[in-house]
Amino acid sequence: MVIELDGTLYQITYFQHVKPGKGGAFVRTKIKSVLTGGVVDKTFRAGEKVTEVRLLRRPIQYSYTDGSLYYFMDMETYEMTPLSADIVGEDQLPYLEENMECEGLTRDGAVLAVELPQFVELAVVETEPGVRGDTAQGATKPARLGPGAVVQVPLFVNEGDVIKVDRTTDKYLERVTR
Repeated sequence: MVIELDGTLYQITYFQHVKPGKGGAFVRTKIKSVLTGGVVDKTFRAGEKVTEVRLLRRPIQYSYTDGSLYYFMDMETYEMTPLSADIVGEDQLPYLEENMECEGLTRDGAVLAVELPQFVELAVVETEPGVRGDTAQGATKPARLGPGAVVQVPLFVNEGDVIKVDRTTDKYLERVTR
């Protein structure tokens, strides 16, 4: 859900309804600025009003970067849209791979934010070889993925393997066979 507070658009990323023994109920939230990506903790008291904003979700595909801008193609109109790193999200850039399909959050035709899929499949480009017999419960090693992200993977994962990663927690999920 996206709301408008003090002229800024925020996406609610977490909420908890609290009903204390004394006093009125309230909602504790974490809200993320759609434009800057900054996260703020905010508490809303019972009866407080907020303005809900409807953003359209459009399928877009990442094409390329020229160093400062990232170019996305609208999958419906085939128009190219250049976006800055702030709009794409600094936390998402290490997972952004060419031809990746994403969602663009638009308002009045302008893309305000980009959402990558939660689970991404990326190739391992650099990791140390696993040592046979060095498999003490849940041993892991760092692996660098194609776009630049570094995640902890099990010892059996090698360079060239394609793995599935939960982008929101930077966690390895499984090795993918294609």
